[in-house]
Amino acid sequence: MATTHVRVQDPSDQDASMHDASTRERVLALIASEGPVSAASLAADLGLTSAGVRRHLACLEEDGLIAVHDAGAHGPGKAQRGRPARRYVATRQGQSRMAGEYPELASAALRFLRDHVGPEAVEAFAAERFAGMADRYRDGVDAPDVAGRVDQLAGLLAADGYAASVRPVSAGLPGASLRLVQLCQGHCPVQQIAAEFPELCEAEAQVFTELLGTHTQRLATLAGGGHVCTTNVPVVTAPGRSVERPNDPLASPPAEGSR
Repeated sequence: MATTHVRVQDPSDQDASMHDASTRERVLALIASEGPVSAASLAADLGLTSAGVRRHLACLEEDGLIAVHDAGAHGPGKAQRGRPARRYVATRQGQSRMAGEYPELASAALRFLRDHVGPEAVEAFAAERFAGMADRYRDGVDAPDVAGRVDQLAGLLAADGYAASVRPVSAGLPGASLRLVQLCQGHCPVQQIAAEFPELCEAEAQVFTELLGTHTQRLATLAGGGHVCTTNVPVVTAPGRSVERPNDPLASPPAEGSR
């Protein structure tokens, strides 16, 4: 009589597999938040060995969830010797993985609005959705200067799962009075929907301008194919003077005789 051998999975193997999956999700989340990011940075931030993080990166890349960022040239005056470190960003598929499974249903609902009521119904929906965000954030974005308000807004967005951060940007001109920062969002829960309905991105950008009290410029969006949503914010218009909110009671009054 033939004997059938059945391998029973060792519980420790199962635990190790679950741990790997959990760690891989952390790697993906950090790439979405901080990308483009190198394996060395990921290892340091997550407390992993270089070999361990590279194993997770290989799996994520094979699954199409991340990709190597094509940085192009190093930029003016930044030529480097040797081969530059590979830096990773989350792909559209990776971003969708983090968003969950509801986007298709939401997209169908917005298509219904657009087709049966009209495009203006989608615009009204987007405006109302982000008006709610503005109401929730307003009390927490109250610093007396723009730079402080950008930091506060990034913190609120990060708490809501947008993986937000602030990055300084050089104005590019020696002695220039204009200083810029970039408000970056590494994750967007409505990315797939916004790819079809850019009204959502436009409404969000308007809310940022309102909350920060200064002109903002949206440079890239996840929905449009960028690896992060990037918004340029000017924070200084003259040496030592911050951009203030229009009609902000915290702003300094104009000097006598300047009216």
